[in-house]
Amino acid sequence: MELREALTQITEIRLQLARTEVFRGYRAMPVAFTGAVALLTALIQAATIEEPVLQIGSYLTLWIGAAVVSVLAAGIEMLMRARDAALSLRRAQTWLAYEHFLPCVAAGALVTIVLVRVSPENVRMLPGLWQIFYSLGIFASCRLLPKPTFWVAVFYLGTGLAVLALGQGETGLSPWTMGLPFGVGQSAAAAVLYFTLEREHAAA
Repeated sequence: MELREALTQITEIRLQLARTEVFRGYRAMPVAFTGAVALLTALIQAATIEEPVLQIGSYLTLWIGAAVVSVLAAGIEMLMRARDAALSLRRAQTWLAYEHFLPCVAAGALVTIVLVRVSPENVRMLPGLWQIFYSLGIFASCRLLPKPTFWVAVFYLGTGLAVLALGQGETGLSPWTMGLPFGVGQSAAAAVLYFTLEREHAAA
């Protein structure tokens, strides 16, 4: 019984440490790659989808595909680093990072399904809503990330609200209502990771 209690206490201490330590599993290069994916996807949309309101299936396929590529690029790299990590604390931090971000991803997916199926006339709101949900995921993860990451979350919240306010009609589904915010935002996030974590670590 005492052994079980001791193991439980050790697990709780490890989780508490994971919550207070800065998470180093996100890397600048994969995050910058996701920004490049957003810009490339915007260019592809501009070239292939002339009327996104009338081609909502193609629009969703393109951007959801881009999101899947981005998640795989960042997520696989995180899992590989966690698997190779000698410390179980690193693994605990990785799972905490997933737990903080998954609710916003799930909420964004469910809202997308509801809008497309129940209120297709409002699909123009999706880019703004996606950015707001993404900002909430970053806000939820801020305690694990470098402090300047907070301003990246503020940026996405601001761009999401601006797209909702200004994106009327087909303008809301313009390729640049997604490409520019995510291109700039992910580049900023990559810069934060590099200058606060990776450059410091390389110098050491």
